[in-house]
Amino acid sequence: MRVVDEIGLKKTSKFVVYSFLEIIYHFCFLPPLRKLFLILLGARIGKHSILMSVKFFNWHHKGLTGFKIGNECFIGDETLIDLYDQVILEDQVTIAQRVTILTHLNVGYHGHPLQKAFPRRTQPILFKTGSVIGACTTILPGVTIGEKAFVAAGSVVTKDVPANSLVAGIPAKKIRQIG
Repeated sequence: MRVVDEIGLKKTSKFVVYSFLEIIYHFCFLPPLRKLFLILLGARIGKHSILMSVKFFNWHHKGLTGFKIGNECFIGDETLIDLYDQVILEDQVTIAQRVTILTHLNVGYHGHPLQKAFPRRTQPILFKTGSVIGACTTILPGVTIGEKAFVAAGSVVTKDVPANSLVAGIPAKKIRQIG
């Protein structure tokens, strides 16, 4: 089994356990049930925060202990969150539907021909207070979204977004100051 050879029995077992927990999570069809289940598994989720049908992957790495949500946050349907490293939302962050939040880059197994050109990288993502992320946006590893910043729908965010700014595009670029 290539997976066991690559990552070892302990990590493979952890992956299996977290895969099972992910199945249970998907049966929590109401936002308050999802929130409670995630808190029981180590996530920190503030008051009045709502998680719609959010999907997670890489639970077996940093896991839910690296997932922190402040008060009055909203994460929309079909948002995909990579838990390889920390994902932190400060208070009043809004993430629309179908947003992808990536905390790692890995081109494949050890020995992949592109591994030297694109080495594995993991970095946390931080959403500062009052930031808003438009639908179908992709956030790449290591990005900080500034306080009261707005990322337009469909953007690909490759670098930090300044506070009080509107960014848009692929890659996302500053359009103007707001507020």
